[in-house]
Amino acid sequence: MKKQELRALYKQKRNDLTEIQIKDLQENIYQQIYNLDLSTVKNVHLFLSIPKFKEIDTAALITYFRDKNKRIVVSKCNFKDNTLSHFYLEDDTVLELNRLDVPEPVNADPALENDLDLIFIPMLISDDKKFRVGYGKGFYDRFLSNCRKDAKFIGLNFFPPVKEIEDKNEFDIPLHQVIYPK
Repeated sequence: MKKQELRALYKQKRNDLTEIQIKDLQENIYQQIYNLDLSTVKNVHLFLSIPKFKEIDTAALITYFRDKNKRIVVSKCNFKDNTLSHFYLEDDTVLELNRLDVPEPVNADPALENDLDLIFIPMLISDDKKFRVGYGKGFYDRFLSNCRKDAKFIGLNFFPPVKEIEDKNEFDIPLHQVIYPK
């Protein structure tokens, strides 16, 4: 299938999930994350979830990584060029919703892409080669292309991968791992 078809299909599939299903799926995902080797990780980039889109709730992950003495980095969207800028998320960081209802930091210290060791990426679906389909603006592909070569990219998703995304292009960045409920 092509990205546009996959995007529509998996938006609907996610929308059809009940709160109980989401809770169970998230617990399975969290357990897999809790088993990751964090010995070389200092800075973790997380997306801040959009509840109305039934995205995986990253609040528990923020708490978990903070308890492991990892610094959390989150992003802010630049809609003029579809890029992301990054900021440290502290306990006192104020968040405001942008025009797409994405929570973004207001009063945070900037973080550099080169400082990121582990990056969690939202998605609608991925394929067996770990390419992903997101919302279609390219924010994350631009971001990941600027990260260190040894940074680890992990996609989080409620659904197992499809065989292949038919219309990948040269700007698509494959992930190192995709975590979904097993």
